[in-house]
Parts: sequence; structure tokens; C-alpha cells
Amino acid sequence: MIGIRAGLKALAVMGAMSLVAACASYPAEPRYSIHAEPAPARAPVYPATAAAPAPSGEGVRGATNPAWEAPPPSTAPVGEIEGGALDTPAGPRPYQPAAGPAEEGFSAPPPASAAPVAAGAAYEIQPGDTISGIGRRFQTPVQTLIDLNGLGPRADVSPGQRIILPATAVDIGGDPYATGPSPSGVYVPDEGTPPPPPPPPPSGNVASPPPPPADAAAATGVALDWPVRGDILRRFGPVGMGERNNGINIGAAQGTEVRASAWGTVGYVGDDLAGQGLTVLIVHRDGWRSVYGHLGSATVRDGDDVQAGQAIGTVGTTAGDGRPSIHFETWRMRADEPTAVDPLSVLPR
Repeated sequence: MIGIRAGLKALAVMGAMSLVAACASYPAEPRYSIHAEPAPARAPVYPATAAAPAPSGEGVRGATNPAWEAPPPSTAPVGEIEGGALDTPAGPRPYQPAAGPAEEGFSAPPPASAAPVAAGAAYEIQPGDTISGIGRRFQTPVQTLIDLNGLGPRADVSPGQRIILPATAVDIGGDPYATGPSPSGVYVPDEGTPPPPPPPPPSGNVASPPPPPADAAAATGVALDWPVRGDILRRFGPVGMGERNNGINIGAAQGTEVRASAWGTVGYVGDDLAGQGLTVLIVHRDGWRSVYGHLGSATVRDGDDVQAGQAIGTVGTTAGDGRPSIHFETWRMRADEPTAVDPLSVLPR
């Protein structure tokens, strides 16, 4: 029992000695101020034109000195910035050909642009002419004629108007919707279709047609009759977009005989007229002409003399009317210029 108490007493003495040693090593006062101190005064701000004094190096540690601050700039910095193209906006990038010949010194040619069409001679519009007929006769796209002459979307033309043709125009002739004389300077190939010849003079070898009947209409100078009886599918006159129907379309059964409207001489048989199909033209007295287009067949030849009512062909299917039909026109020559006449105004009712 005595031994235990002695041991505890020894331990207590040793602890007290350790505490005294620790207190002896603790500083008598704190190493930092425990009292409030006034904030350091801010350095004066100098104008932009005056040089601020350099701060003392004493007490400066590192990159800052709490006793001095650089004055703020009086104005924002101004200077020239070299501009350039904006960045490509976000989105799909345009196609670029893969690098190839360009890397070897080859430069791609600039994109080609449509060359302007050179203007040539001027054609004078005749009664009954259409812009498409002029295009066919002079081998020129209708759009080129519209662009050269500023005709607008309707491409309206009127008799006496002068239409500028391109320098490359070729006059093939023979179109019933472009009947004016060939302009000077337009190329006319040797193989171009010639205009219908005038009726041949009477001779002893060729029997001349019989005289017209006594009751021929005085207004026309020649009695004209229906080439075929049927429904009127298209009438004479403008049909829009600068087009004009110079005759009428008559519907009838395919193969029905088509007869000459009056006595006369066949001036043309063929299918060379663009948009007319197989056609027969008959020259009558007093400057009259009758045209029978889109025939299924022709039973006469150039130069044949025909009687009124004589069969000259049959009804065909190429007129584009959705059923068999023919296209019939009547023309009157006035001062060597042909003029389209509405067939319904000269045919019997």
C-alpha cells in the first residue's frame, strides 16, 4: 500500500515539473498585435500626365506593396486593330473540292457566266404572226426573242412591230405564223423551204380551172366551202402568251375525206411546216389561199388543179385536240402581204 502511494506521488512531481518547463518556453507577450490598428493610408492618385513616384522598396515582399497602389488609367486604351474576315458561321459548310491540281500550281478558272446574245437584223411583225412562229422560222428559241426585245412575260406582239433577231438567226422560211419578208442580213440557206409559188399561167398543155360559180360571194371574190363538217374545237384569234390561232380546228372522224374549199391550184404539199403536220395549201383567185393542216393523208401533189369539193386528203390525229381533227386557215394577199382571215367569217353558215 505504501509502495503504491509513493509511485503516485512520484508521477505527480514529474508532471508538475513538465508543466513548469512548458510555461518557461512560452513567450511573455504575443508575437502579433492583438489591438486594432488604423488602416494604412492610400497612396495619392496622380493624373495621367504626371509621373507617379516610384514606391520604396522597403517592406515590399513579392509582387505587391499594401502601402502603394498604381493609379487607374484615366481613359480606356485606344489603338488601331487590324481587321479581317469574320469567322464562318456555324452550320453546314459549303462543298469544297478536294485539294488536287491547285496544290501543284493549277488555279481553277472562274465560274462561267452566260454570254449575252448578239443582236442582228429586225423582222417586222405581220398580221397573224406569233412569237413562236417567228422562233421556228428563224431557228431561235422564243425565250431569246423575249429577252432581246424585252417583251415581258406575255410576249405580246402586234402588226408593224419590229422584232430584233439574234445574229445567229437562220431564215428557213415557210412558216404560216411568220409570213413577213426576210430581213436584210439574215442568212437564208439554200435548202430553206421556198414560199408557195403563184398559180401558173394558163397553157395549152394544162387545163385551167373552171371559172367560179356566178353566185360567188362578192365580199370575198371567191366562194369558200367547208373542207369537212364537224365540231369547232379551236377558234380563230389570240390564245395567250403571244400565241395566235390563225385558223380553226374542226373535229371529225379519223379518215374522213377533206375537200378543197374552192377551185384552185395546189401550191404546197408536205410536213415541213413546224407545228402544222401534213399540210396542203391551195392557191385561189383574187389572192386567196386555203390551208389544210394535220391531215392523216394527202391525195394531191404540188401543181395539181383541183375543183371545189374535190377530196385532197383525210382527217388526221396530230393536231393535239384529243381527238381526230384538222386545222383550217384562210388567207388573203394584200399588197403582196398575206393576211389571216377568220374562216368562220367567209364560210357558209
